[in-house]
Amino acid sequence: MTEAAEFSVVVPVHNEAGNVASLVGEIAAALDGRAFEMVFVDDASTDDTRARLVALKAKYPMLRVLGHRQNSGQSRAIRSGILAARAPVVGTLDGDGQNDPADLPDLYRALTRADAPHGLKMVMGRRGTRKDSAWKKFGSRFANNIRQRMLRDDCDDSGCGIKVMDRATFLLLPYFDHMHRYMPALMRAEGHSVEFREVNHRPRGQGNSNYTNFGRLKDAMSDLRGVMWLIRRRRNPGGADEL
Repeated sequence: MTEAAEFSVVVPVHNEAGNVASLVGEIAAALDGRAFEMVFVDDASTDDTRARLVALKAKYPMLRVLGHRQNSGQSRAIRSGILAARAPVVGTLDGDGQNDPADLPDLYRALTRADAPHGLKMVMGRRGTRKDSAWKKFGSRFANNIRQRMLRDDCDDSGCGIKVMDRATFLLLPYFDHMHRYMPALMRAEGHSVEFREVNHRPRGQGNSNYTNFGRLKDAMSDLRGVMWLIRRRRNPGGADEL
């Protein structure tokens, strides 16, 4: 199945031992009947996340497990998984169980539909009813409002981890830490189209979040300046023709 995969699902995880078994099972159920693979990337967890994932391979032959030797963050884990992916179309979702794998088939169909607009390279989720604390939702709204005003990327939920995209297009984007929060702007800067679909959002499974509002905001201000610089400095030829 993995040798001829049409769809690769990449999941970055860090200290998610209590969530990985249920998440693997849900992805397998959601994509049953398709030629797919799951690529879980353990970002140097300090619990037994990695051991639990390796044990699950016996039950789920479409599961692949990558392990970072050093903790490198979510964006690097996503990139490691997409580099290793074998399918031309890749989906991502967070490892805490809040993204619903049942939304993956709809996002895949939206990206690959016959009447998709020219240049559509990513379909991203938009969380309709968030199952987070009021404080976390406030921090997210604040950061999203600033980012939208500065980048004009039409994305009002940059923190939504569930996305489906063209693998080759993603790998041509500039890589930097936290880039996963700026992918609509980066895609559009390269002349590609992005669509958004409302998706389900669930309470966190077991464990604790790896982020705080203040930590995210501090990084966001630095990242935003960098993304704006990248966009200003781009030069897009509109394609290249071999003569």
